[in-house]
Amino acid sequence: MADYQCPHCGMGIKSLECAKCGTELVHDHITTDDGKQVAVAKCPDGCGMIKSPQCCGHDMSCDISSDS
Repeated sequence: MADYQCPHCGMGIKSLECAKCGTELVHDHITTDDGKQVAVAKCPDGCGMIKSPQCCGHDMSCDISSDS
């Protein structure tokens, strides 16, 4: 499960789900055309992806746990 945490205020988010298929989104990164890495939350079933959450005007960080 991807848990996002704000490094500034401590606000947290758990368990983002795809509205199309109900699958939990996973944390990943994409590389833009100018070479910058951007954090995203994406559907592992290929439905799409969103920019990772922000809080306090900054990207929230994510610890990726391997709880299977």
